[in-house]
Amino acid sequence: MEKQSAPSSWQGNFLEVFWIFLKLGCSSFGGPIAHLGYFHQEFVQQRKWVTESQFSQLLAICQFLPGPASSQLGFTLGLLRAGGLGAMAAFLGFTLPSALLLFSFASSLSLLSGEVGVAIVQGLKLVACAVVADAVLKMWSKLCPDPERRTIAVIAMSVVFMGDSAWFQIFVVLGGAIAGLWAYRGENPEIGDTVQVHYGKKCSFLLFSIFAFFLLFFLLMTPFSQELLAIADAFYRAGALVFGGGHVVLPLLEESVVNTGWISQEAFLSGYGATQAIPGPMFAFSAYLGAIIPTSSSSWVVASLALCFIFLPGFLLVTAILPIWQRVYYSSKVFRAIAGVNAAVVGLLAAALYDPIFTSGVQSRIDLAIVTLSLGLLAIWKLSPLVIVLWSVLAKILLLLV
Repeated sequence: MEKQSAPSSWQGNFLEVFWIFLKLGCSSFGGPIAHLGYFHQEFVQQRKWVTESQFSQLLAICQFLPGPASSQLGFTLGLLRAGGLGAMAAFLGFTLPSALLLFSFASSLSLLSGEVGVAIVQGLKLVACAVVADAVLKMWSKLCPDPERRTIAVIAMSVVFMGDSAWFQIFVVLGGAIAGLWAYRGENPEIGDTVQVHYGKKCSFLLFSIFAFFLLFFLLMTPFSQELLAIADAFYRAGALVFGGGHVVLPLLEESVVNTGWISQEAFLSGYGATQAIPGPMFAFSAYLGAIIPTSSSSWVVASLALCFIFLPGFLLVTAILPIWQRVYYSSKVFRAIAGVNAAVVGLLAAALYDPIFTSGVQSRIDLAIVTLSLGLLAIWKLSPLVIVLWSVLAKILLLLV
């Protein structure tokens, strides 16, 4: 069979990219794993922008790097189709619907102060319990299929329980990489037809340098007295240091915005629960958080800042690695280190499932029953998270009225 080839990055039109991703941003329910299925159907099966092998390679790159994997994949598809403008069009189209919905939810929090409002917020916290539990089960099955990686995950979870700092999470990720190098003996996947980009190693070096500059600047210059700079710092570090994307960003964001006293844990978890009810990327949760952080600046300015800085490191890294990715990913040592990192991430998320998600959300046996049934609806019957949101919220409201 003759191989398909991806079109040149200049052949596509960035407006075409924007409208396609806007449609996906309005309809892609189900979280990061489901998004990959939507992308495959749209860009491999229907539009044939990339081949099956190229799609798999792009997916491997995005899973290998820190950041939001599904958004990084969309970003690279836009980049390959229409250059830099196409990449930005893909990001804006896919992210704007969910960001605007979450900003609107943040603006309506003051309306949720009555008994019904409290019940809604509590229902959303229970949604978070069920969704993260389902994510842990799926990631355990996919990323920890052997005793070596399961051991790494269990040890990582234990280490996280011993500390309450984001630095513990960073050490866990680094420890996972070392453990993967030492213990894991998996084989590298085969290389198929390669992805071609229109820029080279010099541009890669520049992009890596920009990523490192921001990261070192924020790490070395904190704490900031200027509030917008402090917010940019918090969200950039969360985006730069989280492996696994999606739900795994929760512990880092909690450390950045709850433990610092910017927002309450209740507001944090209710916003995360609301995120499950909408389409689009999980990292759009940052727009909600930015909107409710108390500052002297406009809420939409802070929300935009948080949204841009949490996505920026992942986009810089994935763009930088494309010209050199085969050497990096298909190195045996790197492959094993990343397997260890992914296992450690499972342990990190499992720890977050207990604290703060379970400890803050489940307050009674009835709450536990609601979460258990929600998990069954997700894991066994494969229903949409939107159904889980409706069930959990309505259950809490009915309990209040009975």
